[in-house]
Amino acid sequence: MRITYIFHSGFAIECNGFSMLFDYCKDSGKNPTRGFVHDTLLKKPGPLYVFSSHSHPDHFNKDILQWKAQKPDIIYILADEIRVKKKLNFPDAVYLKKGEQFRDEHISTEAFGSTDIGISFLIEAEGKSIFHAGDLNNWHWRDESTAAEIKEAGDAYLQELHDLTARTRHINIVFFPVDPRLGTDFMQGARQFIDAIRTDVFIPMHFWERPAETEVFAPYAEQKGCRYILMPYPGEGTDV
Repeated sequence: MRITYIFHSGFAIECNGFSMLFDYCKDSGKNPTRGFVHDTLLKKPGPLYVFSSHSHPDHFNKDILQWKAQKPDIIYILADEIRVKKKLNFPDAVYLKKGEQFRDEHISTEAFGSTDIGISFLIEAEGKSIFHAGDLNNWHWRDESTAAEIKEAGDAYLQELHDLTARTRHINIVFFPVDPRLGTDFMQGARQFIDAIRTDVFIPMHFWERPAETEVFAPYAEQKGCRYILMPYPGEGTDV
């Protein structure tokens, strides 16, 4: 299984005979139609599962719907929130709400909640569990919020985390926001996640143009037994 960082919260996972792409907003190259997705993934044999967790433009680009013309074996798995917000009438997609599932011969997917909009994804593929958080995080904004707002954000996150831990206490590969814009204790949501769920591989995302700052989370993650993999450059890949 090979993981390639595309941009922001976008990642590709290449498996044996199929691939997955999460939260595409732009390709890894400087030209919007060049990079790993257009030059490699869309030309790769085998089904391509394209996931989008919600409608924010840094997680969903409607251009993905045009790819079906060049790669008929694309399977779109989208948050139902995208269908509603974007008024999509696109029949070749699976739309999921929290608690709903999709399964075929290659993958099993279950939708979990978010503390923003849309959903997060728990996937079983090639004997591994994979979690892509979308915008699920403890968005406390501690330096600019009231105590009540901080508590509300924390409680909402812990409820979603509780729902996930009711399903599993161990995930092999986790993609999770580690966003320095949160300011003080910007790693809190990530820390709470790996405290609650044993995580084999932790991959930070949603760090905007500040990837180096997420390195401060590595020692804590490694102390918890995680392999911490930061891919700061679009197009960078690793085997897991």
